[in-house]
Amino acid sequence: MVKLDPVKVRLASVLSKDDVMGVERVDAIAARRGALVAINGGFFNIKNGEPVGLLKVAGELVSDTEVQKGVVAIRAPAAGRTELEFDQVAVRVVMSFRAGGRDWSVPIDGVDTTRERGKLMLYTPSYFMDSDTAPGGVEWMLTPASTTDTFHVIDVRHDAGHTPIPAHGGVLSFGGLELPEALAALQPKTDVTLARQWISAHGAAPERLETADHVVNGAGLLKRNGRTPDNWQTHEKLNQQSFIGMRHPRTVIGTDAQGFIWFLVVDGRRPDFSVGMTLPELVRLCDRLSLRNALNLDGGGSTTLVVKGVVVNRPTDPTGPRAVSDAIVATLR
Repeated sequence: MVKLDPVKVRLASVLSKDDVMGVERVDAIAARRGALVAINGGFFNIKNGEPVGLLKVAGELVSDTEVQKGVVAIRAPAAGRTELEFDQVAVRVVMSFRAGGRDWSVPIDGVDTTRERGKLMLYTPSYFMDSDTAPGGVEWMLTPASTTDTFHVIDVRHDAGHTPIPAHGGVLSFGGLELPEALAALQPKTDVTLARQWISAHGAAPERLETADHVVNGAGLLKRNGRTPDNWQTHEKLNQQSFIGMRHPRTVIGTDAQGFIWFLVVDGRRPDFSVGMTLPELVRLCDRLSLRNALNLDGGGSTTLVVKGVVVNRPTDPTGPRAVSDAIVATLR
């Protein structure tokens, strides 16, 4: 475990290789960012590195979710104090535009994720150099317009795939060539607005989440303002037998009553050394450390704590730490 002074360090969520598509070891991410301390971050698809929960990096939403799972929102100004806020949050993106004398509103089905047939996806510059899609869809190239969250359609590509993602813009991608009426109306020279709809279980203000520098997903909000939520199964859809009540390696970020930031890792799956912890056992650990807020991050083979360039825990893989999609790093001010 590591205790950090929020006045002396800045926290940031960092994508592997600064790209959604890919994975990288936590120690490599820490070295690249010159971090004093680093831990693995949110949950991800180990097949391709794609985040599978809410993830906002450097002000940009790179993964959305309909499920209100535990998150930590990070505000880390260049001067002052790093602030963390904990809640259970979902976020979706809705596109609106005017065309053909009508106002249209279209929900985005996914951000920076694999396209599905009949679904509309949004790809940001953090995803990759292009949309990484096969032919068989329709894609709209977006560049920034004059106002925040407003973009200009500069091209529509049919049955092409791999559409380049403009800097500071994006690509909308629909799986299929037969468009719904609203998307058929979306033509070049149209301005579209992309608005994020934030939903929190415990009152985190949407404007606070919107302006947070980073928001990192977890699974299991352990503490919020000194209380332990009792809705892991109903809100977060966590399985009692395989996740809540089973011992695993765990990674935790939290804060105590004085505002100090804590990084915790618990090794596991090594009977001769450590068997891991259940979520209730993690809560008891948080109580012993007097943490008022805490979030269970990705764990298992991903659990990694790096201090001054050295991996200080014992990851489950005998070959070393697992490469992950993102990490939370702490750098000195």
